[in-house]
Amino acid sequence: MNSDAVSYPPRGLSREEAARYVGVGSTLFDEMVADGRMPKPKRINSRAVWDRVALDIAFTSLPDKDNGLQVLLERSRRDGQQR
Repeated sequence: MNSDAVSYPPRGLSREEAARYVGVGSTLFDEMVADGRMPKPKRINSRAVWDRVALDIAFTSLPDKDNGLQVLLERSRRDGQQR
């Protein structure tokens, strides 16, 4: 196989890779998948594979802790609804 001049990040990640990608351990990752904070895997034959893009979306949707951004976003939404 020839090496590609362009490097591509993997799109599909194993359970361990997916957990590491979002910065948690495998046990917490399993809990997050079970409660819907992280996506369920895709099935490729008998393998469970997580879509990196779906992980990005789920991670972005997680609440921020006391950084002020969440408060500003909520205030902006309320102000937009009142108009």
